[in-house]
Amino acid sequence: MEELVVLVDKNDNQIGLMPKMEAHEKAVLHRAFSVFTFNNKGELLLQQRAAHKYHSPLLWTNTCCSHQREGETNIEAGKRRLQEEMGFTTELKEVFSFIYKAPFENGLTEHELDHVMVGDFDGEPNINKEEVESYKWMLLEDVKNDIENNPDIYTEWFKIIFKESYKKLKNA
Repeated sequence: MEELVVLVDKNDNQIGLMPKMEAHEKAVLHRAFSVFTFNNKGELLLQQRAAHKYHSPLLWTNTCCSHQREGETNIEAGKRRLQEEMGFTTELKEVFSFIYKAPFENGLTEHELDHVMVGDFDGEPNINKEEVESYKWMLLEDVKNDIENNPDIYTEWFKIIFKESYKKLKNA
């Protein structure tokens, strides 16, 4: 059965449920989250999306991101997906949320009220190869410079989120 996303208004009030693909085809605003995990050196854990993903395959993005399930808190959703994709969990703290819209070449559009969370992790992830091709650790300043120099290797939403959150992440 296809995963359902939580449809929301601009104030994050739930207004319904919709299959994930339909929501992305119709560009309907829905709830999402993005996790940024840092090690004790201040480096951000980035993941490279798996090659078979239906959009943005092999592009680099934040530690993990996905959609909350109905009745699931943002923190619960972040921890669940972190375990599913990266093979570990950690305490998460919600830093802020914002709305963005990112169309893709395949006709799908991400239109999300995104809850950005941060956590700490100093181990090596045990990546799920169905979801993640690879990973790397980078300092925020290096990520910022690499996005400027190589924008085509990063997901659209990560570039938007990173620009929106750079200063907030540095102080998180």
